[in-house]
Amino acid sequence: MKAAILLVEDDEFFARVVKRHLERADHEVIHCLNGQEGWETYQDHTFDLCILDIVMPKMDGFQLTQKIRSHNENIPIIFSSARYQEQDRIYGFEIGGDDYMIKPFNLVELLMRIEVFLKRSRLLQSDRKLTYNMGELTFDYSELRIFHTASSLSIQLPPKEADLLRFLCEHANKKLTREFVLTHVWGINDFFAGRSMDVYLTRLRKHFSLDPIIRLESFHSKGLMLVLNT
Repeated sequence: MKAAILLVEDDEFFARVVKRHLERADHEVIHCLNGQEGWETYQDHTFDLCILDIVMPKMDGFQLTQKIRSHNENIPIIFSSARYQEQDRIYGFEIGGDDYMIKPFNLVELLMRIEVFLKRSRLLQSDRKLTYNMGELTFDYSELRIFHTASSLSIQLPPKEADLLRFLCEHANKKLTREFVLTHVWGINDFFAGRSMDVYLTRLRKHFSLDPIIRLESFHSKGLMLVLNT
């Protein structure tokens, strides 16, 4: 699936390599050298996905993400950074990032992760069921929201968190291995994807506390199951 991609990266050589590789895969790529230029370009064009460096002049990738999220809650955002500290990755997910790749990374892997996000776009455009009832909670995947019927509370989910919840809902009351979930939701099973999943599982458990009949069980750190009494 062809995508329009915003690449914001201040390393010109690295950006050229990434841009060339993505264009060979038939994607359209606009490259910006700093966060401010990236924000201005984002406002002037329509993109399907963003790839953002973190340490950049004028506006860093985290600040740019917050601006993009204030404008669009759904567009996938992939961080591309040499910063490998766990607190950076967790903060990136907390402010709305969907993925975090440590430079240098494999460009084939980048394409695989992009395809995972494009599959979401195809799903949202299809006629498949996108609403899931979970006790007092209703999850509307097309809006990336959880609704609590008893209080009228509405919770906006980051896109990757919504992808994870949709996958768990479609496999409710079944034991799933971590590897199975990571492969189907993240497109890859590695340490960093696993840490990303752990962040979102913690967030989902917090949401589920609104209805105690919903449980997200873990099995010896190797598997998990969304338990719904339907």
